[in-house]
Amino acid sequence: MPEQLRVTTATPEDLDLMVGWAAQEGWNPGLHDAEAFLAADPGGFLVGRLGDEPVSCISVVRYGEGFGFLGFYIVVPDRRGQGHGIATWRAGLELLGERVVGLDGVVEQQPAYRRSGFVLEHRNVRYGGAVTGEPVDDPRLRHVTSDLLDAVLVYDTAFFAGDRSDFLRAWLDPSRRTALALVEDGRVRGYGVVRRCLEGAKIGPLFADSEEGADLLFRGLVAGLEDGPVFLDCPEPVAAAVALATLHGLEPAFETARMYRGPIPELPWDRTYGITTFELG
Repeated sequence: MPEQLRVTTATPEDLDLMVGWAAQEGWNPGLHDAEAFLAADPGGFLVGRLGDEPVSCISVVRYGEGFGFLGFYIVVPDRRGQGHGIATWRAGLELLGERVVGLDGVVEQQPAYRRSGFVLEHRNVRYGGAVTGEPVDDPRLRHVTSDLLDAVLVYDTAFFAGDRSDFLRAWLDPSRRTALALVEDGRVRGYGVVRRCLEGAKIGPLFADSEEGADLLFRGLVAGLEDGPVFLDCPEPVAAAVALATLHGLEPAFETARMYRGPIPELPWDRTYGITTFELG
């Protein structure tokens, strides 16, 4: 009889392994993503094992009682086609319960997601390329430090379907990432975050009330970067987001589909220039 898969909550060491698997899939995770991911929902990461061997994983991060986001759905290559993926998937959905669930799914898995009741909202496209960052001198750009943190958290609530304040407090850690806010007349009008990844750097999120504000934030975020490509995950239907990426010489490199199970949340996509992270939404 084949050995039965055992799906359990991931330890911090397991999550490091999951991030490594994501890197092998070509997803280019951030160097310090695991810490912020665990802050979002310490019990929201699952690993499937055959005996002591990890063979599968999934993230099912719960944002309050009404919303969750699914990602990190991976089976190691030599264990695929043996039913371990669907067993891990079912364990993850069980943990999410009756919540509305979002995901950013890779192309090859989208038919399977549809069979599980997920419907397409739009495509996301990862744009990437070399960017020459020039210093930006504009008093409206401010680093997100403790005095601005609460205002940024309030601004962010419009852009996400659940409470992700715990995640953002970790994501905005200045020792791990650079975060800038656009402040006009004492009010936050946008913000963005850039982080080092296995390859280059990735911007996410990038939210702004205007195209000019989004461009200013982008230029401020890339100004201090070392050599290497910059990536921005754009919602494809947002023409202004795609225009921003192409303006700075970025080219399509990867795509996913934003899909939901349950009522699709109403979010201000017209002010969304960059997705925070494909894994957590």
